[in-house]
Amino acid sequence: MLLLLAWRNLWRNKSRSLITMASVFCAVVLAVLTSALQVGVWDNLIKNVVGYYTGYLQIHHEGYWDDQTLENTFEPTDSLQSLLQSTQEIAATAKRLESFVLASSGEKTRGCMVVGIEPEPESSIIHLRAKLVQGDYLTLNDDGVIAGEELAKRLSLAVGDTVVLLGQGMYGSMAAGKFAIRGLLHFGSPELNENMLFMSLPKAQTMFDAAGMVTSIVISPKETKVLEHLAATLTSGAGPGYEVMTWKEMMPEMVQSIAADSAGMYIILGVLYLVISFGIFSTLLMMVAERQREFGMLVAVGLKKRKLAWMLAIESLLVTLTGSVVGILVSIPIAHYFAKKPIQFTGQMAEVYERFGFEAVFPASTEKSIFITQGLIVLVIGLVLSAYPIFSAFKLEAVKAMRK
Repeated sequence: MLLLLAWRNLWRNKSRSLITMASVFCAVVLAVLTSALQVGVWDNLIKNVVGYYTGYLQIHHEGYWDDQTLENTFEPTDSLQSLLQSTQEIAATAKRLESFVLASSGEKTRGCMVVGIEPEPESSIIHLRAKLVQGDYLTLNDDGVIAGEELAKRLSLAVGDTVVLLGQGMYGSMAAGKFAIRGLLHFGSPELNENMLFMSLPKAQTMFDAAGMVTSIVISPKETKVLEHLAATLTSGAGPGYEVMTWKEMMPEMVQSIAADSAGMYIILGVLYLVISFGIFSTLLMMVAERQREFGMLVAVGLKKRKLAWMLAIESLLVTLTGSVVGILVSIPIAHYFAKKPIQFTGQMAEVYERFGFEAVFPASTEKSIFITQGLIVLVIGLVLSAYPIFSAFKLEAVKAMRK
């Protein structure tokens, strides 16, 4: 009975009810799109950053990340490789052997990181082939190297030239060799552009006297949302002697940047919620003021104040619930549109983003939790504010109200 009466009351004054619903609707749409854009931008940025070099997940010998030397290499066991092959959440894996060397050409010498890679698996994870700007990509048994274009520039090297590498092998022996430059790479990160040089994994193992050894196995998950679960699975399955690290552990500064940006976004959302609260409260205030005579007459003819309060609470619930649901339904296609056709930068701003290897776009995220969370928050705000008409019902004096 009260539900039916509350629903009819809403449409006795359509303008007032529609204004309240519209304020809730706009609030939900704005909150959802703001959150969707923030999450989408950071997801895209993470994809770009981990695509530089680290990947989403790595397996090392225990202690390698703190002491990145050849003494902390490991030989992938059959059981470890079987674990990686049988884990369904894994999309691709690639082995690496990394060490620092001196690269020399003529009278110029510069320190750099040499990375022995499996060319095709590596490219499937960090898109190394796509970063090639000159020359050819490596093959598995290639005896040449590919280098960051800034490193090649500092050593006055071009495609087809020879670079001399000098370092220390795994057992303290000298690691040295001459290698032809097969191609040049462009990384968005200036640091990687100036310090990276890649060769095939077998050639690196030979040069460093580390047959069958690797420093890391880079892993790409099928879905990023299963990353933590995948890390836990590999940690328990690999056993002692290994460390499994996600990009968050390898790049804590990125996590801090996201946390700082999220804090700023929470402030913006807080201001938005405050504006939303005033908008909803003003319509509720107007509703109570306009209906004082009606409330007085209902109480005068025998309607208990408790039931009147329940009726007003149901009205507030219906208004906010309707506005929230419609807001969520409308925001879903908008978010999907911006996910498929993200906001794009042009001009100098686009050049700055692309110079650092970032896509000059602002995509939206379509995570279900965003729509549900923002809709529920606005719904809760509406329900909390409905305490005002409920309080007014209990404080109502029928005689005074009917005179208004």
